[in-house]
Amino acid sequence: MPNPALEIAELGRFYTPGHWVLHQLSMRIEQGECVALVGESGVGKSTLLNLIAGLDRPDQGTVRIADGDQMVRIDHLDPDASAHLRGRLLGFVFQAFHLISHLDIAQNVALPALLAGQSARDARAQAMPLLDRLGLGGRSRAFPGELSGGEQQRVALARAVVHRPRLILADEPTGNLDPRTAGLALQLLREIADSVGAAILMVTHSAPAAAQADRVLRLEPDRLLELNRTQGQWAP
Repeated sequence: MPNPALEIAELGRFYTPGHWVLHQLSMRIEQGECVALVGESGVGKSTLLNLIAGLDRPDQGTVRIADGDQMVRIDHLDPDASAHLRGRLLGFVFQAFHLISHLDIAQNVALPALLAGQSARDARAQAMPLLDRLGLGGRSRAFPGELSGGEQQRVALARAVVHRPRLILADEPTGNLDPRTAGLALQLLREIADSVGAAILMVTHSAPAAAQADRVLRLEPDRLLELNRTQGQWAP
């Protein structure tokens, strides 16, 4: 059986002694799987993403990410080592896109590949087919401010996968989009992730977005609950 894309065991984080934001949380995401994470505001979803990405360190437990044939821990690394691992293995899609305004869209997409150590020429060569696939190849020299919100989202999707990550973390990726554009963005995200073999963990408040996932997990104050699909809807 192949390694999972992500494995979390007994994870915990508190901000004041005795007040756990996350406590003894365990989960596993298989390679190529799309998992939606839902829950009330303030329950710890963003904290969980930060722990997975190595942007924060847990007070207990482990976070392991697939790296080739092995699983590597990100939870105990120093900031430099964590950033290096994050740059190689993770892709990010944000609600606010976070495109760099003074870079054209080809440069924005190529940036993670550059940071992973590729040459500017090779990074751009990887970016252009993704932009072509997303219908933006002819606008590779345009700047983010010249694009619509939907076009910027497509650029953000391409940027998330250009370096062929093992896991994509998407934080409310459709929050700023109308329903039609949101549906197209999620479809593109799944297609691109499948093409590079990446798994997806998507935090969302959107029922239509969650409906496109293979599994849905609901984070509650004291547990992580897997939901069941019933008549096209997810329920306990």
